[in-house]
Amino acid sequence: MMYRFAIVLITCCLLAAAPLHAAVDPNQNEIIIVVGAPGAGEFQQKFDESLSLWRTACQKGAANGAIIAGEPLTENAHYETLKQKLAETPKETNVPLWIVFIGHGTFDGRTAKFNLRGQDVSAAELSQWLEPIKRPLAVINASSSSAPFINRLTAAGRVIITATRDGYEQNYSRFHKYFAAAVGDLQADLDKDGQTSLLEAFIFADHGVAEFYSAAGRMATEHALLDDNGDGLGTRASWFKGIRPVISARDGAELDGYRAHQFHLIPSQFDRKIPPDLRQQRDQLELQIIRLRDAQTGPPNEAYLSQLETLLLQIAQIYDQIDKNTTDK
Repeated sequence: MMYRFAIVLITCCLLAAAPLHAAVDPNQNEIIIVVGAPGAGEFQQKFDESLSLWRTACQKGAANGAIIAGEPLTENAHYETLKQKLAETPKETNVPLWIVFIGHGTFDGRTAKFNLRGQDVSAAELSQWLEPIKRPLAVINASSSSAPFINRLTAAGRVIITATRDGYEQNYSRFHKYFAAAVGDLQADLDKDGQTSLLEAFIFADHGVAEFYSAAGRMATEHALLDDNGDGLGTRASWFKGIRPVISARDGAELDGYRAHQFHLIPSQFDRKIPPDLRQQRDQLELQIIRLRDAQTGPPNEAYLSQLETLLLQIAQIYDQIDKNTTDK
């Protein structure tokens, strides 16, 4: 089989498997894509198609990363490789880390797992491996029974996306196909800023899944969730109007979606120019503006406008610095 390579080659082939149009950029995203056990042979082709879409998007975005897929050289090689890759990744850089799971999942009423070739990885184990990582982090688990991963992985600043709304949605999930297509497609760019965010890809993919079941005349057996406010509850795509959430979070928690809208696998030409540290500062200021806006209940008053002006000026200073750095080069 074409997959019978040494693990070290598999985990380095994301951007080296085919000629590139752009070099890997260490200032852009790092990504780990895990393709699980296919089970029945019919699923292998479906997973390969999604992986191909991710490869293309990573090339366009000059992302750096690894693929864990194919026949392992030893029974638990994929489990150990994933664990090792997460142990080796930088823990506190401002460069975002994406982890993508394509495959099947299981849930026995207590424990949710992603099915690897060999030993499966549980939500609890993944949570433990991710605990030291403080950098921007997005986990996309596009498998069946994936919702409990939200409860285990949720944390401030993290974006967690699952294909299902609970562990009991155990049928084969088609979400991986629609999400892989959306993340690199500007048709999913809802706010037309020249780049497709994680939030936009989530909304676009969920609509694709819903259209599939509707066209087939079948009851939907998967309902994707997104969590990025740290409350571990998740939000459905139908709860957004455009990219704005329209359902209030419980207990006054920040609404889901804002942080996810700041993750882009293929950045716009402008965002490519922004160093990770400045991008992080800009993103934090934008979140402060959103919180300020959401807290405003009446007509804008002097205090609101003053705070807004201060934040906008700080963002303008960041953009001036970016322009200066670009001009100097």
